[in-house]
This record gives sequence, C-alpha cells and structure tokens, in this order.
Amino acid sequence: MPIPKQLFALLMMAISQVATAASTPTFEQLQQQFIQQQQTQGFSAKETEQFLASAHKNQQVLDAIAKPWEAKPWYQYYPLFLTDKRLQAGLDFWQQHQEAVSRAAKKYQVAPEIIVSIIGIETFYGQFLGNYPVVDALYTLGFYYPPRADFFRSELGKLMVLLRNEQLDSHTLNGSYAGAMGYGQFIPSSYLAYAVDFDGDGKRDLVDSPIDAIGSVANYFHQHGWQLGKPVALPLKVDATPEAHVWQPQDKLTQTAADILAPNVALAESRDLDIAQPAMLIELQQPQQKEYWLGLKNFYVITRYNRSPLYAMAVYQFSEQLRQHYAAK
Repeated sequence: MPIPKQLFALLMMAISQVATAASTPTFEQLQQQFIQQQQTQGFSAKETEQFLASAHKNQQVLDAIAKPWEAKPWYQYYPLFLTDKRLQAGLDFWQQHQEAVSRAAKKYQVAPEIIVSIIGIETFYGQFLGNYPVVDALYTLGFYYPPRADFFRSELGKLMVLLRNEQLDSHTLNGSYAGAMGYGQFIPSSYLAYAVDFDGDGKRDLVDSPIDAIGSVANYFHQHGWQLGKPVALPLKVDATPEAHVWQPQDKLTQTAADILAPNVALAESRDLDIAQPAMLIELQQPQQKEYWLGLKNFYVITRYNRSPLYAMAVYQFSEQLRQHYAAK
C-alpha cells in the first residue's frame, strides 16, 4: 500500500532532522577538537583543558550579539557617535599624542584623522574598553553561538597564543562582547597580525599604551590598502531610486563608479573622477528618505575594520570633523 504523500513528507523530514542531529558535533566533541587544534600551536592537552576550565558562559554576551548597534537605521545610529563630546575628546587626544599620530601617519601612509577617528569611535579614547572578560566572551560565542561558532572558537584559540606571546593576564583582560580589546578593539587574530610596538618598550600593548594603539591602527589600515590622499566617499544627488546594487557587508568591491553613476545618479558636487575605479553604492536611511553615497576604495578599507557600512560612514564623517577642527586650531 503506497505511503500517503503527507506522511511520506513528514517521514523524510524526520529522517533529515535525525541525520542533521547525528552530524552535529556535541559540546564535548567540540571541546576535544579545540584541544587537538591547540596542540598544533604548542599547547599541551592539560594546558588547554585548564584554559577552557577557566572560562565561563556569559548570557549577557549572547544577549548583546543578538542586538548589535549596526542593526539601527542610520538616523538613529550616527547620533551615538557624532557628538560634540567625542569631537572634543578626539581633538584633545590628537593634541596630546601629536607626535605619535604624525609618525604613524607618515610611516604607514594613512590619514591621521582616520587613526584618531577609529580610536574615538571604538573606545572613546580608552574610556570604554569593554566590561566583558575576553576569555568568557570568546568561549561563550565559540561554544554557544552556532551562527558563528567556528569563527569565535578560532579566535579563542588565537587568544591562547596571544596571552602566551604578549604575556597578557587573562584574568584582567576585558573587552567587547565579541572579544575585541584595547584602544582600537582588536580581536585576537588582528592583535597577532597587526599590532606593533610603537612606543619602543619591547611590548605590543594595545590595552594600556595609546601609542602602540595609534601605530597598530595605522598599520592595520596600511596592510588593508589605504590610499593616502584619495577620497573616501562622495555624496550623490539622486533623482530616482538607483538601479545599481546597494553594497552589503558580505560583498566584495566588484562594481566601478561607472556602474553606479547614471543620468539620475550623479555626484552632489561636480569633480574629476576616474569612473573606472572600484566603488560601491551606499544607502543610508534618514527619517523621511534614503541618502546615497559613492563609496571608494578607502571606504572599503574602513569596512575591513568593521564590515558595517554604517560604522564606516560614522568613522569617515567623524574623521572629517576632526580634520576640519584640528586644522582650524
């Protein structure tokens, strides 16, 4: 007797669910995989087991990652960062560390205002380094946040290497809910790859040394292809909804300015522009309408620090405020 279609569909669904459950590693298996992976980095099984035993699940981390600031529309997002208080703090920071900012900008060929802007947006110049134990944050996301668990377990492994190499204290190392730390909020892999000893004391200290942070942020932008003296983003005058693809955080830089500009999509201010250069269409939600910008290679470089176009635009607009006010002093 044939199986009814609905019953057959339910049976196949159940089989699929069982197969999926069987192929999903258990918590214990994931921990064992992590221990084995760390052995390739020179850690004994006992060392890694002790490291994992020192970490704790933090529900506040899971709550925070479920509601990122970048989920807000632009008109609610930018007022969080573009404030008179942050601007004054940035000017004070730039003045206080003028030599280091100038040296970093020259050595790494990065706009000084971008360096100062990043540190201001990330931690308000060291005032808000984060209250989450970095070990707990990465452990929680690595073992209890399936959407990106593989990435965060990798970062947890990198944290072990970082603690060993830089002689950091895991018990006092706090950061963001995503495990970023220091003035510039570097995740462990970025810390290992881009941090520099810019104050010459023999340590790469992004937590307590603003000088090292300045040099490291500049190095990060240099390594990701910052083009000194080139524009970052240009406002557009739009008479109708653009036909070009609106850039998303997962996108590469595959369009050109020529792909975006059209009879109904033009630069707000006329200027010479190589329309063959890589570009992206940025869409910002204002209360009553959408605002459009042409993002260029340097804007894309900012998104390598944080993939959100809202974040990158806040960094850029804040950097322009800093540059204009610093030049006027």
